[in-house]
Amino acid sequence: MSKILKGIKLRLYPNGEQKERLRQMFGNDRFVWNQMLNMAKQRYQNNPRSHFVNEYGMNYLLKRLKQEYPFLKASDSTSFLVVNHNLAQAFKMLFAHRGGYPRFKSRHQIRQAYTGRSTCYIEAKRRIKMPKLGSIRTSKTTQVMNGKIKRYTVSYDPTGRYYLSLQVEVQAPQALPKTGKTVGLDVGIADLAISSDGIKYGNFQPKWLEKQTVKWQSKYNKRKNQAMIAVQQWNHNHKTIKAELDDYQNWQRARKQKARYQQRIANQRKDYLQKLTSDLVKQYDVIVIEDLKTKNLQKNHHLAKAIANASWHQFRTMLQYKCDWYGKQLVIVKPNYTSQICATCGYHSGPKPLKIREWTCPKCGTHHDRDINAAVNILRKGLKAVG
Repeated sequence: MSKILKGIKLRLYPNGEQKERLRQMFGNDRFVWNQMLNMAKQRYQNNPRSHFVNEYGMNYLLKRLKQEYPFLKASDSTSFLVVNHNLAQAFKMLFAHRGGYPRFKSRHQIRQAYTGRSTCYIEAKRRIKMPKLGSIRTSKTTQVMNGKIKRYTVSYDPTGRYYLSLQVEVQAPQALPKTGKTVGLDVGIADLAISSDGIKYGNFQPKWLEKQTVKWQSKYNKRKNQAMIAVQQWNHNHKTIKAELDDYQNWQRARKQKARYQQRIANQRKDYLQKLTSDLVKQYDVIVIEDLKTKNLQKNHHLAKAIANASWHQFRTMLQYKCDWYGKQLVIVKPNYTSQICATCGYHSGPKPLKIREWTCPKCGTHHDRDINAAVNILRKGLKAVG
């Protein structure tokens, strides 16, 4: 049976000593990134015609870097190889004109993380052994028991929690039974997806959580502004002892509370998308969706927030890997003119403003729901593409 790579995320519960080690390891990865980036920058300034130091060359410099800075030995050595790989990829994107110049990392960044390639061992149902950290308590490791861990990432998020993300090689799941059904999906803002069968799947709307998030966002902004004013006044009047923004606990509490509400919304939306995509994959053998450029659509400031909340990209990604896992087929088609062509007679009615949700074909007289008509046209395009 074939194998697949699966991502599994666990909650970490480090003790006081392990938290200090994690803080050191986050800082070491950041230090190596900044040192390598500074080396590349200085090398170019000294001689613009000099060759770029590739990933292999940066890995060769790690030995000397550890000799000069012994505190780097406290980290998992494979994490530095991942840092060099990511930096080399960033420069490749720059040279290909597909990204900007890599930036230096700051210790004030809210989210800290490091990635390693060393082996982790499952010790018990809620314990895992990790390089340089030893045995650490986690959430349930049942999903990891039958797989081989290929890579791990430890992260510290704005809520003050630690997480362990694992890339695990596991046996591919069994293919789902065939149903003989096909469907076209048109994604929207009012409804997340509209099927060619006439079913509308609504967006996830946590109204109470959104109100709480807005409330704590306002508190966060006010408390941060008050803390910044207090820091400026204190540092102006005291020359020896300097205050920092992080010292103000009132602002820190608002920052964590705001982040927790935002995370709850993200987790619930992800759970909703997981259940919806699983149901679609179980019901249909062929799913056809439109290839929307979300980044371009978000340039419309009137719709950017609604498009981001709909999570079209995440919805498509989940459909893609679940179809691959369970033996179903996902077809991507271009969305050109799908809402303008009559699905009954093929008449091209021309562009319409977004406020028009229903229209009647002037040729055959069929009354259309705009989204369902588009979903039918998407399905026909997809079936034509796959023959």
